[in-house]
Amino acid sequence: MTDLEKMQGDLLGRIAAADDLDTVEAIRVEALGKSGSVTALLKSLGKMTPEERQAEGPRIHGLREAVTEAIARRKATLERAALDAKLAAETIDMTLPADTPLSGTVHPVSQVMDELAEIFADLGFAVATGPEIEDDWHNFTALNIPESHPARAMHDTFYFPEAEDGERKMLLRTHTSPVQIRTMMQHKPPIRIIAPGRTYRSDSDATHTPMFHQVEGLVIDKGITLGHLKWTLETFLKAFFERDDIVLRLRPSYFPFTEPSAEVDVGFTVEKGKRVIGGSDGWMEVLGSGMVHPKVIAACGLDPDEWQGFAFGCGIDRLAMLKYGMDDLRAFFDGDLRWLKHYGFSALDVPTLSGGVGA
Repeated sequence: MTDLEKMQGDLLGRIAAADDLDTVEAIRVEALGKSGSVTALLKSLGKMTPEERQAEGPRIHGLREAVTEAIARRKATLERAALDAKLAAETIDMTLPADTPLSGTVHPVSQVMDELAEIFADLGFAVATGPEIEDDWHNFTALNIPESHPARAMHDTFYFPEAEDGERKMLLRTHTSPVQIRTMMQHKPPIRIIAPGRTYRSDSDATHTPMFHQVEGLVIDKGITLGHLKWTLETFLKAFFERDDIVLRLRPSYFPFTEPSAEVDVGFTVEKGKRVIGGSDGWMEVLGSGMVHPKVIAACGLDPDEWQGFAFGCGIDRLAMLKYGMDDLRAFFDGDLRWLKHYGFSALDVPTLSGGVGA
């Protein structure tokens, strides 16, 4: 047996027998440190003749690699054993009482969703839901949004990588309008639904976040007019803000999926330097709305000459901000328990029309 083979056998045996990390580290320094035995052999290669270096070099490098790998394996084994022992020794008694009394609160977004469902249920609307991961057809094409529309741009929409099998593009839905499409394709009219849920767009500032909450409404029936739309929105806003002096103003606008389209402004008054919904000192935009475009109705397999309808949509987070006096949308998603304790609702504050939706 050569000296190198004897050295390798001795080092590997000592490494395998090491029973703690400190011993492994001491062997590493002894063999591979600056003054280590293996390091000294590597340094000796420079003094050898080319023939000697060609013969001894591979053997010395092989020794270093064998020792290095053995140290790494032994170290990993010991660390895993130490972690297992630590986890086995750590226990938590889940039956022990908490140090402080727990007082869970309902997030303002959840509260407003419940308020919306309560109000629209009284108007004969059902709550509809749909997937948050949508395809391009339901999110854009079926809603009469052309290929060149800015809403399809990458800076607005979170797209998934394109599938190799040629399937439709997948994305995080940019609005809850796809729920309207799915409802019209799955159910026969008349239809009266609201579609609350999470939506996603690439935007972030005091009034915009990449993920936000939106509610949209849809009515499909015979003989539906803009008058029905205005009455529905007026009734909803009076019930939501719990004021009878709500005044609406509909301004002509453009949305690909409605024709005609209208932005809905609500009147406000200024009290103690803050805008308060109600009255008509000024106007604030709160909703987008319009009559469902005939192309959208036809895309869902319905005859637009027989069926008409209206649709509307607004941000649930924005409604919460307006009603409960919050001034920064980003705080909704910070997870700050102090903020939630201040703005949150008791679990027993269930919205009802008789007791008040904002109880």
